[in-house]
Amino acid sequence: MPAFGRPMLEQWSLDPAITYLNHGTVGAPPRRVLAHQAALRQEMELQPSRFVLRELATRLAGSPGAPWREQPRLREAIAGVAPFLGVKAADLVFVPNVTAGLNAVLQALPLADGDEVVMTDLAYGAIAMAADFAARRRGAKVTTVATPFPLRRAEQVTEAVLAAITPRTRLLVVDHVAAGTALVLPVAEIAAECHRRGVDVLVDGAHAPGSIALDIASLGVDWYAANLHKWAHAPRSCGILWAAPDRQAGLHPPVISWGHGLSFIEEFEMTATGDPTAYLAAPEGIALLEEWGFAGVLAYIHELAWEGALWLTGYWGTELTTPRAMAGAMVTVALPERAGSSAEDAAALRLALLVEDGIEVQLHERRGRLWARVSAQVYNDMADMERLAQAVLRRLP
Repeated sequence: MPAFGRPMLEQWSLDPAITYLNHGTVGAPPRRVLAHQAALRQEMELQPSRFVLRELATRLAGSPGAPWREQPRLREAIAGVAPFLGVKAADLVFVPNVTAGLNAVLQALPLADGDEVVMTDLAYGAIAMAADFAARRRGAKVTTVATPFPLRRAEQVTEAVLAAITPRTRLLVVDHVAAGTALVLPVAEIAAECHRRGVDVLVDGAHAPGSIALDIASLGVDWYAANLHKWAHAPRSCGILWAAPDRQAGLHPPVISWGHGLSFIEEFEMTATGDPTAYLAAPEGIALLEEWGFAGVLAYIHELAWEGALWLTGYWGTELTTPRAMAGAMVTVALPERAGSSAEDAAALRLALLVEDGIEVQLHERRGRLWARVSAQVYNDMADMERLAQAVLRRLP
């Protein structure tokens, strides 16, 4: 078993001069995964047409396929990913990122004039925009639920969502791990209650795979989209879309191509030419997590995130508003009020921390004050949290 903490940085190409507390934003693939991707690219360039046209997807119109392979490369990679996510390979496809997967579902919804899509105020901005676009073009609307603050228990989110559902509600879009607050939401409980009211559930799981134990099929949701290039160590960009078997018909990728009108898998795999090696290298990232001991990885990063949050709020004299049961590999903590109150203040402080202190961390404005969303990866330790705490205080009036 590896020794987690700063020595793990040798597994990454990250600049050792930077204290990197922002793994959750765009991920950072380990060296071994990048080497595997490079080997796949080299193999592809030896016989590009064979690799892309004959070996990659389930079939291509008019093509006999690749009789020398037991299964297409994309299906082989999906088979290496599906057990980690708790799903069947037949219900899972790759997408470039979670945004593409969520858009595929939102654009396929049979919304009508007066229908309603419900989201919470924890939703990621780009997904809120996508939902609004999909709803408005059909005469529907998006209702945004204000979640209680500060949260004391996960059930408060469920209660707020259910209070907003009306007879016109057709869909709930909900985060599994909220991007801004980093709260782990009770998706299974929310989905069960929504289904009792006849409302479908689409989950934004952008931050979930690799940061929490995940069994998508057990959640009881209709669709689940996520990124593998954040915490599951796949190269960018690599996401997945899972659809329950009875929710696959009518789904299309955002770019219509050769798979149009065929099966769920063919729709998403027979697409325009691109570099498929991020998808094909995804099982290597999962293999690393398993070799390191995934349960041990989760225990380390969850404990470090929580202890780091306690340290930061104690050092800054602020309140930790995240319930322990809703914390994962990231925790969002309040900065002192004198740090600022606007998005411009957050951007300026974030840049100063990077340029002058060598610290990369996500800062944003919410509810009229600044917050730091701190990611804890196996290459981080408490010394990283302490550097952040001290650097922020040095910059405050």
